[in-house]
Amino acid sequence: MKKFDKDRLILGFAGPVLALVVAFALTTVVLLASGKNPFEPYRLMFDAATYADVQVLIINQAGTYYLAALAVAIGFRMNLFNIGVDGQYRLAAMVAALVGASVSLPGPFQIALIVIVAMLVGAFWAGIAGFLKTTRGVSEVVSTIMLNSIATALIAWLILPKNFGEQPVGSNNLTTGDLPESGWFPGLSMGAEAGEIYGFTFVAAACGVVYWFVLNRTRFGFDLRATGESESAAQASGVDAKKMILTSMLLSGGIAGLAGMPTLLGDTHTYSLDFPTGIGFTGITIALLGRNNPLGIAFSALLIAFLDKTSASLDQFGYEKEIATIMQGLIVISVVVSYELVRRYGIRRQQQKVGEELAAGHALTTEKEAAL
Repeated sequence: MKKFDKDRLILGFAGPVLALVVAFALTTVVLLASGKNPFEPYRLMFDAATYADVQVLIINQAGTYYLAALAVAIGFRMNLFNIGVDGQYRLAAMVAALVGASVSLPGPFQIALIVIVAMLVGAFWAGIAGFLKTTRGVSEVVSTIMLNSIATALIAWLILPKNFGEQPVGSNNLTTGDLPESGWFPGLSMGAEAGEIYGFTFVAAACGVVYWFVLNRTRFGFDLRATGESESAAQASGVDAKKMILTSMLLSGGIAGLAGMPTLLGDTHTYSLDFPTGIGFTGITIALLGRNNPLGIAFSALLIAFLDKTSASLDQFGYEKEIATIMQGLIVISVVVSYELVRRYGIRRQQQKVGEELAAGHALTTEKEAAL
């Protein structure tokens, strides 16, 4: 049986906990510097979270964030920085909405078609960066950033009424047309006042389970993690590193394509200019805070969703709702700093334990020699 490593568990929690404490402390300093009550906004946000409708909004938002963070985490585990999740998610949602609005199939088939199209588009868009990296050595950071901009321009062109979009009468908005009701993913009703939890939120949770199983219980997951730790060592052991890089980018993009499905299938039932943006970048924050662990990512997604949804009413009480945005930015900075501090402490602690064990072994040997 594997020995329980208490130090490893403590160090695993120390990073995110320290990051959150520092972020909240710095936010408090910012509030003090602006002449505001440093504790009142927190109370107002927790009060807002007691309402059922806000709780449903938090859960639904967390589902979307969770999928985006999983997409980022797959890249991180391969030592790849997929900054293009936002472009992959938006382009996938847009094309899936176009296909879904133009086809009418029986319920499960309609939903399956939309989901498969979204995954394929997301995988294709991320695969471009993977292909450039494996064949031309182009950094995935540069290529995915550029692909985000290209995706934005492509969406703007596709959604024009003269191409594939529609403009509702009396509106300046542009849409892809409404999905037929067979393409609406059923949700879990929490009452007339609270609304319903998107059904795809539960699919997001299932994706987390699959992510954990594949990475920790399959040969592919082992090869992926090994390649991320050391590409040269993985190649020496027979792993095709270039193939793993391309596969990881395809998987990351496929999951990114799912990030728009909770909103598309459970709420808007169309893609429009109002569709949420910035989800992919928030996913980076959540993946970092959750340390690429599916459970840690879940708690991080709930935290960021909590900050988003409970801060919406702060301006009614004289506080800027951007406080939550400031806090999220500080969390990112704090995560980087705190994880480095914890890593260095962990190395020193490991060196200390090795020294103690060597000293204990030497003492035992000396005692045996003295006894002889």
